[in-house]
Amino acid sequence: MAPSRPAAGLCDSCLHQRLVPNTRGSVFSLCERSRTDPAYPRYPRLPVLRCPGYRPEPSPAPGRPR
Repeated sequence: MAPSRPAAGLCDSCLHQRLVPNTRGSVFSLCERSRTDPAYPRYPRLPVLRCPGYRPEPSPAPGRPR
């Protein structure tokens, strides 16, 4: 069974999000921006509704899988 994704708000479409599964089947939303800027929490409280560091993930080219 695949782990369920957290409802992460803005993070779901952010370039800086990385989903991190654990051995118990949970999935956590990691903010990669936290690696270079301490103002951003590594694992933000979800759902994120406002974030000054939000950058939309680029759309894939037509015909290319995401």
